[in-house]
Amino acid sequence: MADLHTRGAATGAGDRSRPRAVLPALCATQITSWGILYYAFPVLNPQITADSGWSTGATMAAFSLALVVSGLTGIRVGRIIDRRGPRTVMTAGSTAGVLSLVIVALAPNLPVFFAGWLLGGFAMAATFYQPAFAALTRWWAPDHVRALTVVTLAGGLASTVFAPLTAALADHLSWRETYLVLAAILATVTIPAHAIALKAPWPPAAPSPVDTAESPSAIARSRPFLLLTIAFTLSAFAMYAVVVTLVPLLLERGYTTAQAAWALGLGGAGQTLGRTLYAPLARRTGTTARTTTLITLGALTAAALAVTPGPYSLVIAVSIAAGMVRGNLTLLQATAITDRWGTQHYGRLSALLSAPAMTASALAPFAAAALASILGGYPELFGVLAGLAAASAIVATATSVQGRE
Repeated sequence: MADLHTRGAATGAGDRSRPRAVLPALCATQITSWGILYYAFPVLNPQITADSGWSTGATMAAFSLALVVSGLTGIRVGRIIDRRGPRTVMTAGSTAGVLSLVIVALAPNLPVFFAGWLLGGFAMAATFYQPAFAALTRWWAPDHVRALTVVTLAGGLASTVFAPLTAALADHLSWRETYLVLAAILATVTIPAHAIALKAPWPPAAPSPVDTAESPSAIARSRPFLLLTIAFTLSAFAMYAVVVTLVPLLLERGYTTAQAAWALGLGGAGQTLGRTLYAPLARRTGTTARTTTLITLGALTAAALAVTPGPYSLVIAVSIAAGMVRGNLTLLQATAITDRWGTQHYGRLSALLSAPAMTASALAPFAAAALASILGGYPELFGVLAGLAAASAIVATATSVQGRE
């Protein structure tokens, strides 16, 4: 046991162990959870609407409900993890995710379909990046950026693995059977991984730096925190709408479902590539400059997708570039709290910061489909999304915290 503590990171609160199984387990569960609970839906939704007769707006609203629930529930999840650790809540989330997909797959009508995604929202809050980030920030501080990078590198492969896999399954099975197969994969990978790998003792939080020793409530009411929340919320709406509507955009332009799924999946590979660049970027840029630059790049890639109908190779290249930016934006949000206010209340503050962004991303599928109809098509929609991202970059210029740049 003493040897374990010798290998732990000094955080100011004494040496703490870094359980070896945690990082590989979270890598596997992030790929699987995101791939199945999130990325499978945009691939399957055209088949869902065609088979069931439900409108695209209705099915998108159900998926949006899950994301709203995820954002709101995440605040409570963050507080629980701050106090007790991630094992119980992430294992429960995995179980809920499996049950939610079974309900969705067997849903005889829209109310049951909505109920399945309602439960799926809790599963997302308890298994996606935020709880994993809270766990790694506590166990790995002060070297948490490296651990966060590793797990997001893996998570970036979620769409690369599961978008094409979902499309391949859907070629041979109904969407209901496909979701049942995916539920079985989710159960096999994530439930035992969370239950077994996350059972290490939960260390005490490191104290905040002297110049940021504010209560979490005071920080959450501060001008930098509120502006940062607005910037991330606008950016999240734009970027998640891009992800969810990329397949319909390409279908509208005449590409096949398989081609659209590969474009979405290779965008995930771009996320992985982009995340390898975040650590050197963080060493060379200030917090506010980095925030503004990455959000601006998100606006530019959305605009590029709006004006790039082909050839297919160029579409793939732009999708990969957009994925690279999204990958960095994930790490940007993961480190936003520690860069400005330290690690002591990471779970709570990170959840408060991400809840509006998750709500915006929840509205993105439904709102994007409605906007595309109003605007006359998906290229026009992508132009509007680029403008929203640009507005969020302007807001981000005012998010610096005195003494932390």
